[in-house]
Amino acid sequence: MKRILIADDRAVSRELVREALESCGYDIVEAGDGLEAVSRTRETRPDLILLDLQMPNLDGIGAVRQLRSDPEFADTPVIALTASAMQSDREKALAAGFTCYIAKPISLRTLRAEIERLLT
Repeated sequence: MKRILIADDRAVSRELVREALESCGYDIVEAGDGLEAVSRTRETRPDLILLDLQMPNLDGIGAVRQLRSDPEFADTPVIALTASAMQSDREKALAAGFTCYIAKPISLRTLRAEIERLLT
């Protein structure tokens, strides 16, 4: 079973994504901010990571940079999930090391398809 880490400071957002992905058979790990996301990634070694860009303590950009600096997670797919849909934010996220970028409100169908693509 593939493991996915969901990091978002909004519990309701994590719950929505968790329920959608658990119904597809994924094992889900959650984090409420960027620092916790980095820690939980190191503990659980997920196959894919979903990071909100705007979180307390350490934002998604900072978290992905920390993860990319660790050779163990240099190639782990990391999807940026964000309410900010500006082109400059997308470019900044991809330059920081995100694999792809999905703007909120997310389409669960699009998210599932992107995850499936990245994990196969």
